[in-house]
Amino acid sequence: MRFAILAACLIFASEGLAQSPEYVGSDQCSDCHQHEAEAWASSHHALAWTEVGDGHLDADFDGTRFVQNGMTVEFERQTDRFTARVTEKDGATTAYDVHSVVGITPLQQYLFETEPGRLQSFDVVWDTEQKRWYHLYPDQDLPPEDGLHWTGPYKNWNARCAECHATGFEKNYVAQSRTYSSQQAEIGVGCEACHGPGSAHIDWTKGQGVAEELSDRGFSMSWGKGQTETEIQQCAGCHSRREAHGNGNPLPGTPYHDAYNLAVLRPGSYHPDGQILDEVYVYGSFLQSKMYARGVGCMNCHEAHSAQLKTEGNGICTQCHSTAGNPDFPTLAKREYDTPNHHHHVMDSAGAQCKSCHMIERTYMGVDGRRDHSFRVPRPDLGLGADACTDCHQNKDQAWAASRIKGWFPDTANRGAHFGTVFKAAADGQLNTPEGLIAVAMDPSQPAIVRATAAYLLQPFSSPEVAAHTAPLLQEDDPLIRANAAALQRQASPTDRAQRLEPLLSDPFRNVRIAAAKEFLSIPPQALTPQQQGLAGQGMAEWQAAISNRLDAPETHLVLGGMALTLRNAPAAERAFREVVALDPQRAEAWPMVVQLAQINSGPEAARIALREALIRLPDDPTLLQLLQQLGP
Repeated sequence: MRFAILAACLIFASEGLAQSPEYVGSDQCSDCHQHEAEAWASSHHALAWTEVGDGHLDADFDGTRFVQNGMTVEFERQTDRFTARVTEKDGATTAYDVHSVVGITPLQQYLFETEPGRLQSFDVVWDTEQKRWYHLYPDQDLPPEDGLHWTGPYKNWNARCAECHATGFEKNYVAQSRTYSSQQAEIGVGCEACHGPGSAHIDWTKGQGVAEELSDRGFSMSWGKGQTETEIQQCAGCHSRREAHGNGNPLPGTPYHDAYNLAVLRPGSYHPDGQILDEVYVYGSFLQSKMYARGVGCMNCHEAHSAQLKTEGNGICTQCHSTAGNPDFPTLAKREYDTPNHHHHVMDSAGAQCKSCHMIERTYMGVDGRRDHSFRVPRPDLGLGADACTDCHQNKDQAWAASRIKGWFPDTANRGAHFGTVFKAAADGQLNTPEGLIAVAMDPSQPAIVRATAAYLLQPFSSPEVAAHTAPLLQEDDPLIRANAAALQRQASPTDRAQRLEPLLSDPFRNVRIAAAKEFLSIPPQALTPQQQGLAGQGMAEWQAAISNRLDAPETHLVLGGMALTLRNAPAAERAFREVVALDPQRAEAWPMVVQLAQINSGPEAARIALREALIRLPDDPTLLQLLQQLGP
């Protein structure tokens, strides 16, 4: 009987596999889609990750040398083999062959296979415009055992980068051996990275039948008019600061909030007013914009296959922002913008460019300038640390800039209250009461990502009253608000928390279900109905599945350690925190937990052994030194 059931399952599985489209490679598309293939072939997508033999390696490997902070690199070329001989500051020398090439311009990075299957991105990179080697982090002086060293977990290509530089990528990390067996259908962002596996489409072109459940003639992703939000979410999968829930690339067309947890406008990543600070990859900025709210999508400005702007200069903006307007966006005011009467700069000068005032630029990775996509009106009057005016007029201050803008636009409606004021107070620890953040969170006129950020910033103010006041956020249309509002119920009574969060356990989007399930972790089982227990268990399983795909990240084990402590499972907590320091020996917040849990689980001598190990890694850590006084050497 058992064999019959197994056989039936295998038959069913094989039938499912037969109907599932498979990746075929971008070269299968060019015969029919020649124009699109030509535009794509030289794009940053196609060249996001290439083989050494593809001929795109640009750097000088002919005996060049780079020295910095005690590290020396000698670059050599032997026929088609490119080698970097790296002498670390501890004196150890290792020769690495270049495994593959990342990017094309304005810089290139080179990947080394430091262990079988483990790819690391080297911190010494090539400036393709100035034709020079430089270090991505010149201010960092890191020994090889530091987690932030280029050989460490934070520079691991398999875990941190590959899924957005490949097509059909699967990470396949084996936690027990800390090894990778990653694979992909194609390196580089190929046709199927956006359109989905193409085998069924190929079958359709040959006159073969396509199953009804396969959408749009065999593709999992349907592009075209009326698909703007879906297209934005497809681009956002890589062009956003987020936490992935899966093992690799989700199938194109997968809803964003099923696949990812989007980072909101957190301090350190964004300025308090939502402008870019750290590298946040566009999506979080764009969600703040009036353009997004009015239905503008990526493809209104960017050509889909070359990924270039559809036109140069202000023309990209005046296709809509002009006296002619654009019938696709009827609410847009028809007036002349590309004129000194609006921008108050000399025509065709840098200051007259729309992007100069409405899209501040920040440079990442040393030479890569990227622009803010929130398309905002400059607000130097807010004094929040970033504005377009003083980016150019660096010898002036924001008061000067605010005065000039007020003179140009005395009657504007764009100088009202701004969420950035309360966000800055919260980030600086100057907010004594939650009312300002609650007002932003509950304001339906604010962009959803702003309201979700207010909910995130409200967490330190959690109380039964805040939980009650913000409970309506759990019913908001936008999943980003629902997900970030769940944590605000933490201080509600177990009964109220369960009742309010129960609907989110059946939410259409996985990220919301996971956010809700986390809040059930500390609710006693006896406070839940059987139905709530079942739903919470399902949500917890989804959370655990997502975590299992991130076991190569030290921060994941911090979460697991915290979860084990909540469940009062000290042995599991110790294992989790030990894995943190195994992956990154410099994680100062983990070592004290290892020491204290060793004492709980195995006694004082085990704690002293763990403490001695910790002090080898962090000899000056004040918390560890305090533990040394308590436990003795």
